Amino acid sequence: MTQVSAQDGLVVGVDVGGTKVAAGLVAHGGKITQQLRTPMVANGTAAEGLSAVTTAIDSLLTAGQNTRPLIHGIGICAPGPLDPLTGIVINPPNLPCWWNFPLAASVSQIYSLPVEVDNDANAAALAEAQWGAGRGFRNVFYATIGTGIGTGIVFDGKIYHGRTGAAGEGGHVSIDYAGPRCRCGKRGCIETMAAGPAIAERARLRLAAEASRPSSLRDLAAGDVNSVTSEMVGQACAAGDALAKEILREEVNLLAFWLGNIVDLLDPDVVIIGGGVGTMLSPFFEDIRNRLPECCVNSRCQEVPIVKARYGADAGVAGGAALSWGENSKS
Repeated sequence: MTQVSAQDGLVVGVDVGGTKVAAGLVAHGGKITQQLRTPMVANGTAAEGLSAVTTAIDSLLTAGQNTRPLIHGIGICAPGPLDPLTGIVINPPNLPCWWNFPLAASVSQIYSLPVEVDNDANAAALAEAQWGAGRGFRNVFYATIGTGIGTGIVFDGKIYHGRTGAAGEGGHVSIDYAGPRCRCGKRGCIETMAAGPAIAERARLRLAAEASRPSSLRDLAAGDVNSVTSEMVGQACAAGDALAKEILREEVNLLAFWLGNIVDLLDPDVVIIGGGVGTMLSPFFEDIRNRLPECCVNSRCQEVPIVKARYGADAGVAGGAALSWGENSKS
């Protein structure tokens, strides 16, 4: 596909989720100059889903007066499974409106612009590699940790898609074959053991098992242990709560074991971690790196920096834009 190579101008980055569409104007260098959000129609027809995307883009172009002539392309983050080479969204569970839907071609036809489509973690990895915490590194491994765990791999400035476009599913690397069953069907995936819901569940179980132990988590949850969230665990830990610290230490152990496998497999130049839970865990990145020698056969594993992502809530918009700028090409 044709991609942007100009050093000036703008591209539109679009982040499509189950409930919202975020769209932004992004300049060369990854600066988001303007953005907005509109509702997504996930359970309607394919045309209604497409209309939700074009409404966001049209609203953005209207708000950014006189920017239309400066737009060189559109990049879209969409939930997978999808084919990044054809821009077809295959069968995303969170977007039942699109089954085998030619998203890139449909949007390109409407705006007469080149359109790139990829999943959110791949695109965010590319944005971090081009403009963010991975800039200057040759090989980048990116993980976003939140409700789930998504990952992307960038080698020499290109997203690694694998043979069929399905590579990079690091969140579904199993670290315990007898572990809890993940929604993907496998057991012991790091996503089901270390994402936000797993942190919250461990906290609830510990609070119930140690009912007499003081913890500010009970106060944060207004006495309802079942309402504890991963955000509360992070908040309590930051305030010095001992139980919350223990729970996050368990998280460090799980992530170190997982990242040890990643380092042994990929030997990346840098590991970048984003997402809500990832940001919460940033004070523990050095602890994770210190644990790597116990979890790796790579004797130089501690040379790999583990760093916080540049783009937080804007990762999808930046990622969409990164797909469209000319400094990347797909492999």
